[in-house]
Amino acid sequence: MLNCLVIGSGIAGLATAISLQKAGHQVTVFEAYREPSDGVGGFLTVAVNGFDALDTLELKGAATKLGFSTPQMSMYLGSTGKHLIDFDYGGSLPDGTTARTMTRSELYGMFREAADRRGIRIEYGKRLATVKEASDGVTAVFADGTSAQGHLVVGADGLHSAVRPLIDPSAPAPRNIPLLNTGGIVEAGLLPSDLLDVEPGRMKMVFGKRCFYCYMQDPGGRIWWFANPLQRSSEDPATLDPSARKSWLTHLVAGDRTPMAQIIAATDDIIRPYTTSDFPSIPSWHRGGLVLVGDAAHAASPSSGQGASMAIEDAVALGRSLRGISREDIPGALSSYEKERRSRAELVVEWGRRNAAPKIRGQFKRVFEDLVLKAVFRSLARKTADSFDWVYRHHIDWDAAETALASQSKSLPGRPANQPLG
Repeated sequence: MLNCLVIGSGIAGLATAISLQKAGHQVTVFEAYREPSDGVGGFLTVAVNGFDALDTLELKGAATKLGFSTPQMSMYLGSTGKHLIDFDYGGSLPDGTTARTMTRSELYGMFREAADRRGIRIEYGKRLATVKEASDGVTAVFADGTSAQGHLVVGADGLHSAVRPLIDPSAPAPRNIPLLNTGGIVEAGLLPSDLLDVEPGRMKMVFGKRCFYCYMQDPGGRIWWFANPLQRSSEDPATLDPSARKSWLTHLVAGDRTPMAQIIAATDDIIRPYTTSDFPSIPSWHRGGLVLVGDAAHAASPSSGQGASMAIEDAVALGRSLRGISREDIPGALSSYEKERRSRAELVVEWGRRNAAPKIRGQFKRVFEDLVLKAVFRSLARKTADSFDWVYRHHIDWDAAETALASQSKSLPGRPANQPLG
């Protein structure tokens, strides 16, 4: 049995702790903040590949009770209201499970309760300072002067990971995406029932005149929305007070033929706009007894819709690689884990960046692209009806003796080989 020290108690860290325990190891989670992050964050979508990984952790049933089903999306031009294309958000698993949209707090709470039921200890106020390595294991040293000894340190500490530079001090910095992210939820009954032009469960995504945005309705009548304004060096919307923030966003969508301006006006609490980044590749995900999972290794643009799902996949893959091993087997197991996950993760990051690219539009570019987007999307739909299977149909077989590694190129494929569901 290994003694595993997981750094970070977010979704990646808690999923990894549960997976490592399933693999037969002792796990303790260390969190830099002094208390749980209940109620923190906006919302996200767990795709079907994420639910498939959750099934391995025996958490799919609990997760399907969170949020609401969002199996479909449609894209429109804001300037004219013209419909561009409809997509399935990954289809469904054999049992009918679809993608679901939920608050980040809901998903985090589910994982924290599951960790508690399994007796996994979480220690708060433990900000990692360094890791000392020795022949018999590793020692995590924290900023408060305390330390913990173990055989393995897992960096599940996000985009600005403290573990990553300990693995490789020359690892590159995150790559900026010139889009901001903001959003909110409008409570049911605050807007006319006939205002929305989309049925519950369908995401309506709009290439607006000045901003890309999306809105959807849950079965209870609440409206969930996000917006991706361009990040401009001449302004910092994060410093705006709530009233000014609302005015700024309303101006960005005012000229579009959608109800987005009314939706923004009815939102009580708009998320403070924040910058977006991705992390395309780093030289190594592991060294000695240190390894990375989730955003610490491969953060993808929010436009991928895969952040949480990929983190859960990592957790399952790492647990499977370390299943039942001894301390002497750690280097080989971590090499197998990275070999399995790296190509897929880097492809998802690149795919997310390509998804973000059409949102980055100035006024001239917008006018030109509006003329051709409809034809481009229709052509794409005809040629690649199943081109997203490589993202959504990925399956990790926990019981497999060895990982069946796909032979994947470094270019973005239409449909790489993997282990299909069902």
